Amino acid sequence: MQEQGYLGTEKTSKLLRQFAIPCICSLIISCLYNLVDQIFVGNGVGYLGNAATGVVFPITVVGWGVSLLFGDGAAAALSVSLGRNETKDIHRIVGNAIFGSFFCGLVIIGVSYIMGDTLLLLIGATDANLSLAHDYGFIIYAMMPLALVQNTLASIIRADGSPRYAMGAMFAGAIINIVGDPVAIFVLDLGIKGAAYATIIGQFVSFLICAAYLTRSKTFKISRTSFIPSAASLKRIASLGTSSFLTQFSIVVITVVNNILLVSYGAESIYGADIPLAAFVVIMKLFQIVLNIAIGIAAGAQPIVGYNYGARKYKRVRELLKLTVAWTAVICLFCTVLFEAIPGVFISIFGVDSELYMEFATLCLRIYLSLIVLTCVQKVSAIFLQSIGHAKSAAPLSVLRDALLVVFSLILPVYFGVTGVFWAAPAADIIAAVITAAVMIRLWRQLSAADDADGASESSVSEVAKPDRKGVILTISREHGSCGKHIGQLVAERLGVPCYYKEMIAVAAKESGLSEEFISNINSNENAVMRELYLSSDAVSMAITAQDKAIKQIADMGSCVIVGRAADYVLRNNENVVRVFIYAPSEYRAGNVMKMYGDTHEEALKNIAASDAARGAYYKNISGKQWGDIHEYELCIDSSIGDEAAADLIFTYIKGKVAHTA
Repeated sequence: MQEQGYLGTEKTSKLLRQFAIPCICSLIISCLYNLVDQIFVGNGVGYLGNAATGVVFPITVVGWGVSLLFGDGAAAALSVSLGRNETKDIHRIVGNAIFGSFFCGLVIIGVSYIMGDTLLLLIGATDANLSLAHDYGFIIYAMMPLALVQNTLASIIRADGSPRYAMGAMFAGAIINIVGDPVAIFVLDLGIKGAAYATIIGQFVSFLICAAYLTRSKTFKISRTSFIPSAASLKRIASLGTSSFLTQFSIVVITVVNNILLVSYGAESIYGADIPLAAFVVIMKLFQIVLNIAIGIAAGAQPIVGYNYGARKYKRVRELLKLTVAWTAVICLFCTVLFEAIPGVFISIFGVDSELYMEFATLCLRIYLSLIVLTCVQKVSAIFLQSIGHAKSAAPLSVLRDALLVVFSLILPVYFGVTGVFWAAPAADIIAAVITAAVMIRLWRQLSAADDADGASESSVSEVAKPDRKGVILTISREHGSCGKHIGQLVAERLGVPCYYKEMIAVAAKESGLSEEFISNINSNENAVMRELYLSSDAVSMAITAQDKAIKQIADMGSCVIVGRAADYVLRNNENVVRVFIYAPSEYRAGNVMKMYGDTHEEALKNIAASDAARGAYYKNISGKQWGDIHEYELCIDSSIGDEAAADLIFTYIKGKVAHTA
């Protein structure tokens, strides 16, 4: 794994520039396709054309989300496999991701063409823009399978160690689209169809460049067998890519809800249904540009924040928090001043057909983007919390503003008419900002109270592991409340060998630069929630890889007992491993949980179910096997016979095994 020590010593502002700028550039490039279409369509076709592309937008976002489901999922699986040096079946992961993305693209084509104009009307088309939406969408649909594959391949290419190649492919397609739009719309006089053709040609070129990479990949070699569907591979890919899909899906929900409301309330106003819809599309493009800059800053800060938090360098963590918030606030305030002072300039970029449209669009731009600084700081704060593994705070904050936006979008138009849809944004921003501020102030105080010395102690294998004689490595998997950790400690005492649990987490934290809290929680129910929503799969992959490495290093030190962390699977190729699974009746475990944590009986049963489900999902995710399957263990013991009795059984088995092999 790449040495990351400089993340804890280099000047924080320099590191943030180094990491954030590439992230911002990547996100901006991803916006170019749709943004360029809006500009040229608005000027060449009019605001009805912008409204039409806005209607088709949710369908393209669904496709984008599916491509990220397979692309980010495959990239995460690829990274984990490479970290474990398990390269034999990587080509199947890549092939199945391509297959899944292409197949889903065909499904989207089928649904979109079969439902036709009915689908467009359902998601916000009006009689005035329906024909334009039809002309634009029916061309865009045709490239959907290859466009999805191209985006999936871009994620895989980055994971394969060629991020510049992936960016180059995206950039080439974007340039073709930028050049093609004016040529097709104005020179060839193809109107909105020209914008669609320019888009799919750019996507096709990007696809060809990405597909060509398969002949020069670094860590896998594609063959025909790679594309044979595998349920296990597809499930693994999908589980790792779910967070990316859900993020995109939330955009679809917000867009469709707003489209429907704008058409409904707009029809009752002097502006009609199409002007509000067209204005919303333009305003959202400006919003996405600013938001992507903020997210780029926060995403760039993630590895730096995670490293310093894991190294207990809390002073640097506070510095990074101040820098990310300050950079975000300065950029957003600058944009806000421009939006409030000269809104007409920004609206005019996308074309102006009438004074009524200009009047409405400038008014609503000022309203909707008035507090974008709060929006961006709130999103940055949620990402910052993710970086340090604060799952319980990060997950709700990640979706807080979007959830409030939907609620206010439904309520405010009742009182303020069509402009109420736009007032929903600042209303959601204020409430989300107040809640976020309370969370972040509490975090700041916690960091201030902690030991903020830059020279905080770092854990390494030599510091936490005790060299011992060669012999049996005992791994213990256990149900929640079965006292498996205590039983493991008792066995270690009888054998006279060390027992490891939290020590592996400390080593993995130093190795990966992620926080101990984050690594400790990667197979807990709370971190699973965060991962399903917004957590980058790359961070999870890094944590798993570092943890696996720590387990192998500890096992190499000699005979020991290792509790949990899927050590039985990680050490599956070690000849000296004895795998034990500890279980017990639910009532027995509930009693133990009530004693240990002070839970009520009902709370204990819920916590047991949630914890076991999370452990099982984690084990299935990294191994493809069933957690608790008796065929995967040498011993399965019901701990209700008593901790001492269970430890005696394991000790007797190990002594017998050693004597038999001697």
